[in-house]
Amino acid sequence: MSVVVSSGRQVESAEVVHAEELEFLVRYDDGPRPPGWRLTPRAVVTFILGSEPLRAGSERRTISPKFVGDRALVERCVVTLAGERGLLLVGEPGTAKSMLSELLAAAVSGTSELTVQGTAGTTEDHFRYGWNYALLLAAGPSPEALVPSPVVSAMRDGSVVRIEELTRCLPEVQDALVSILSDRRISVPELTGTPHATVAAAPGFTVIATANIRDRGVSEMSAALKRRFNVETVGPIPTLGDEIALVKRQATAAVTRTGAAFAVDDAVLEALVTAFRDLRTGDSVEGWQVERPSTVMSTAEAVGVATSLALAAAYFPGDRDVLSLLPGHLRGVVAKDDPADAVALLGYWDGAVRRRAEDGSRLWRQLWEQRNAVG
Repeated sequence: MSVVVSSGRQVESAEVVHAEELEFLVRYDDGPRPPGWRLTPRAVVTFILGSEPLRAGSERRTISPKFVGDRALVERCVVTLAGERGLLLVGEPGTAKSMLSELLAAAVSGTSELTVQGTAGTTEDHFRYGWNYALLLAAGPSPEALVPSPVVSAMRDGSVVRIEELTRCLPEVQDALVSILSDRRISVPELTGTPHATVAAAPGFTVIATANIRDRGVSEMSAALKRRFNVETVGPIPTLGDEIALVKRQATAAVTRTGAAFAVDDAVLEALVTAFRDLRTGDSVEGWQVERPSTVMSTAEAVGVATSLALAAAYFPGDRDVLSLLPGHLRGVVAKDDPADAVALLGYWDGAVRRRAEDGSRLWRQLWEQRNAVG
């Protein structure tokens, strides 16, 4: 088997991957747009959730679904941005908050790359501005020496800026956003007396932030900052079928980037996603009680396991049945945060997996026979 590795970037931004769809939607819907928007609000929702075949002039195109979730949630997010109000997406890790943020920014502004990644080391300068110290020392404060943050760049352009993992920033750093979201301007005291002493937001500027509600290393947001956002909770994918389809689509894309083929049976994917959902919710699809591990069994983790299974099939063909690799990968995910959680997975094997095997499922019997790989 020959493998061809792409010469491009490992991961392209949403506006690059879906450039043709975005251009089509510009032509398809010529209705009213909020200031600074590339697409109409309706077209933004269509871009994110997909559509049946649409026609623009002589061109006919089906828009691919990119986010699995409630349409009302996406519409509320779009309306929030249309009102130039901050949008805060919260939820457990791995619920595609960042994906939704990226898709919204790409559709509204044409770029999703104006982004601040929140960490414990993020400073106010990441939200405001810094300086090119060589120019600063040579000629003093000047517009040329100022290094704008993604927030300042978005304010100048009238674009959406994304702030990932806002609650990982220290509270005093988070609060730098309070005046930005309230006053829509940033003062530059070093340039007082010049036309550049204030950066004022152009029409269309707003902020999309994401925050985890179940994770370590987070800082509580102040009430003042929360009031500046409309908060939307992004939950897990509601149905098994939708989650299987998403895992397959994203894992296939990840494997294809390596030049390999995705060769994991749908039955194996169904078992993988079923196990993740059982352990995530604490109940099996049959209604049996399951002990939940402390690790968040997210869809993003399921995509990672599906990708690993596909790569094993591609690079070690015929070595072993792909299904036999699933227990070891599940153990790696479950015990990631706390090795003691491996006991919960063993309990799942002795409960739900065993009962499905006894009910006559050949696939679950194969998994039951792999019990030693779990314990």
